[in-house]
Amino acid sequence: MRSPWLHPAAKPLVFMLCALPCAWLVYAALADTLGANPAEALIRATGDWTLRALCLVLAVTPLRVLTGTPALARFRRMLGLWVFFYAALHFVCYAVLDQGLDMPAIVRDVGKRPFILVGSMALVLLALLAVTSTQRAVRALGGCRWQALHRAVYAVAGLALLHFFWMRAGKRNFAEVAVYAAILGVLLGWRLGHVWWRRRRPAGVTN
Repeated sequence: MRSPWLHPAAKPLVFMLCALPCAWLVYAALADTLGANPAEALIRATGDWTLRALCLVLAVTPLRVLTGTPALARFRRMLGLWVFFYAALHFVCYAVLDQGLDMPAIVRDVGKRPFILVGSMALVLLALLAVTSTQRAVRALGGCRWQALHRAVYAVAGLALLHFFWMRAGKRNFAEVAVYAAILGVLLGWRLGHVWWRRRRPAGVTN
């Protein structure tokens, strides 16, 4: 029986689901339903959706392996690009709504506040991963080097979590931070365990 994830409509459906949060935020901004501080609401919401998308893309491989559904791998690149999209939107909202697109002020702010610095580092890494996500980049870099480069997504996860932690530290609100830390910890722990198991299994064992 053919996997439903291979259906021609699967990718457009996943694309639309990923676009829904952005569409909702645009609607809420136009309808003026973001509360007393719309700028802060947009910055926070785009950051939250970046973390959620990051958790989702990191969950693709565990779900693919644990459920025996190799077709899930075909969504990984698209989901990764959505992570970059929401991260870039998060930065744009900060740069435009919080800093008025004053580049010298943004540079000073990045150097002055550590949580913005690590967030910017995560965005730079995500941009590098997005640029090299094409088949042409895979051929140019070679499979091994491309895979090594794209393991930087785990560094992105750590930086994003640290960014979120420092941002919430001022208000001592760590409940959401703990939830994301637990999710990312499980996903990264599974990945490390899976890599260890694959290296130790006897030659010729495929499952």
